[in-house]
Amino acid sequence: MAHIFIIHGVEGHPEENWLPWLRKEAEKLGHTVTVPHFPTPKNQTLAHWLSVIEEYSEFLTPATVLIGHSLGVPFILNILEKYPAKAAVLVAGFVGKAGNHFDEGMATFAQKPFDWERIKNNCQNFTVFHSDNDPYIKPEKGREVAAQLGVELTLVKGAAHFNKAAGYETFDLLLKKIKPFL
Repeated sequence: MAHIFIIHGVEGHPEENWLPWLRKEAEKLGHTVTVPHFPTPKNQTLAHWLSVIEEYSEFLTPATVLIGHSLGVPFILNILEKYPAKAAVLVAGFVGKAGNHFDEGMATFAQKPFDWERIKNNCQNFTVFHSDNDPYIKPEKGREVAAQLGVELTLVKGAAHFNKAAGYETFDLLLKKIKPFL
């Protein structure tokens, strides 16, 4: 069985949006799921988030599945520069500047050069989701992440930021896409 990490975004927490639903669905299938609570917005730096994930480093193995939402996407890319994983699912993510009022607080995560070759060597299975009407992160940012990883972007119409406000307390398409890796 896989160990799955689900990573929330800015001002997020483990019980928001579709995260608790996905956790329950994956656990029903017999997988172990970890949804860490990262400091945000206070103490929201890459160094602080990495110190949280280091507490779980024994579970960061080549069999791990990483799932990230929003700021969780560049955070997962930072993890993959160091650790291997079986698959990574990146939802409403970006690299560089997102182009919104959260940019300053996300700079250490995303406004840096990524080692794309190392990331792709550490994980061969990527799924990138983005919405055509995300109010925080433009679809071009999702396309950029997908292009850097050499995968096709899964563009979902009308999903906004894949959060509760957009009706995303469940995410059946994501579950369907990860099942082959579990």
